[in-house]
Amino acid sequence: MTKFLRKTKFAGVASLTLALTACATTPIPGQTEAITQSEAQQGAQYHPQLVAEFGGEMTGPLAQYVEQVGLNVAVESGLGGARDSFEVTLLNSPVNNAFAVPGGYIYTTRQLVALMGSEAELAGVLAHEVGHVTARHAERRQRRAQRNQGIGVLGTILSSVLLGDSQLGNLLSRTAATAPQLLNLAYSREHEEESDRLGIDYMSRAGYDPKAMGDLLERLARQNALDAQLQGRQSASPPVWASSHPEPAARVRLANAYAEGKPGTVSNRDRFLDQIDGMIYGDDPAQGLVEGRDFLHPDLRLAFTAPQGFYMLNGTRAVTINGEGGQAQFTTASYNGDLQQYILQAFTAVGGQNSGLRPQRIERTRVNGLDAAYGQARVNNGQSQVDVTVFAYEFANDRAYHFVTITPAGGANPFTAMYQSVRRLSAAQAAQIIPRRLRVVTVQRGDTVAGLARQMAYDNAQVERFRVLNGLGDNEGLRAGQRVKLVVRAR
Repeated sequence: MTKFLRKTKFAGVASLTLALTACATTPIPGQTEAITQSEAQQGAQYHPQLVAEFGGEMTGPLAQYVEQVGLNVAVESGLGGARDSFEVTLLNSPVNNAFAVPGGYIYTTRQLVALMGSEAELAGVLAHEVGHVTARHAERRQRRAQRNQGIGVLGTILSSVLLGDSQLGNLLSRTAATAPQLLNLAYSREHEEESDRLGIDYMSRAGYDPKAMGDLLERLARQNALDAQLQGRQSASPPVWASSHPEPAARVRLANAYAEGKPGTVSNRDRFLDQIDGMIYGDDPAQGLVEGRDFLHPDLRLAFTAPQGFYMLNGTRAVTINGEGGQAQFTTASYNGDLQQYILQAFTAVGGQNSGLRPQRIERTRVNGLDAAYGQARVNNGQSQVDVTVFAYEFANDRAYHFVTITPAGGANPFTAMYQSVRRLSAAQAAQIIPRRLRVVTVQRGDTVAGLARQMAYDNAQVERFRVLNGLGDNEGLRAGQRVKLVVRAR
């Protein structure tokens, strides 16, 4: 949750699902046509919002490196003036993701880059996204969405990559105005596999080893499975907010088969590792950090603790807390010093402008020295009733934060202790919060997976994290001279 939340730059996903102007005619899949003026205008219009939604644009040598690799594969697409037609952006986001929007705007997050093992894998991800652009998948998906919901191009794109802050709407699908359009608009498997094939063609023409595409998909599948294990989820499928793509494991075999026999041998592993050495890994302290059950924000000087058995995901506009007994989000909105009005505003944001969603009453209280208030409403979501609670806290005359929680109606609220855990951080406590960073080291004679994994800055699953981060199989060992990635605490 970034600092700009004090100004609530975006009111919600609905503000991003505006209908756009007419799109270019869709070419035959894979056919390359010049980016149209309409597409260029669409991309330019929404690029700043996308950058803000994903933690901001990174700059410096690593961002320049990612951009150059992306342009090298984009030019192989055959799109007219390809190098000038594409803009490649590295995003400061702790989520494994990459996506594209009309007009040649290509994005990847630093977290996904950290998972990669070579420049060839980076080229594969970016080439895959170029494939979405050249095949006009966004426009093809828009027509499907318009038939079902009547929403625009950006809505169909963002519905699959921005849902980190809109999960509560899914539980209120009968009352939240934007929820129905958010449920099933990810790219189809056909589109993803087509982009895999196009991407393999582009990266191969650029000289990269085409088998790296399958390697990256396999890494992502293993990371998804590890995340599911660590978060206590039953399925290894990524949450809808974690990736705009279908589960990658099913695509590995097809990607490897398509890459067979194609030219290209460049990996540039060492060059890639040099570039990512020292990069922030996971949450950026400027956006707050999830540490076990605690959310800590040193800049905003606040913290809270999630319930046992729930897992947190730190998004740009909200922290999402998920578990068997309910869902919650912690976020902010504009505040004029009136907590009661603030709570009513939050209910309107959850239910939609015309929903009439209001609490039965609003109670005032104090939590760890903070003025606070809360209200609850019971909602019929079509199949059952749920309780929607807003619990708000005043941190300053012009700054407040709140939880929105949804739990089964009438039952014990699993978030009661979480409401009471919100607290200020002292200057000394904030100063002690140190980010995790990647450190690239060379394996020495006698080094083992277990030994190096003990340096990983985590209290659990150190070996598993180390193996997935470095693309090592369950029984694969190390060799002297091999370069591997560690995650350490460093400023």
